[in-house]
Amino acid sequence: MEQKQRSVVGADGIIRTPKQEDNLNKTFAGVFSGDAGREVIRYLRSITIESVAGPAIDTNQLMHKEGQRFIVGIIERRIARGQNER
Repeated sequence: MEQKQRSVVGADGIIRTPKQEDNLNKTFAGVFSGDAGREVIRYLRSITIESVAGPAIDTNQLMHKEGQRFIVGIIERRIARGQNER
């Protein structure tokens, strides 16, 4: 009898096996766990999530900014999940 492999939807919306997700999360947590990694995250947050665009932003610029914020959010979620799995 063939065993059906479980799958999960990751922080990025992609379906993977739990092992693949765990590996990605642990990798992100490892890469960003040191002083240099934390500094990179602080920088990325400062230019994306913490950046205020103002009323003069056009639609394309806003969509671009939101895409950047989404990516930083994925990175942060994977870091947190990877730290919790250790």
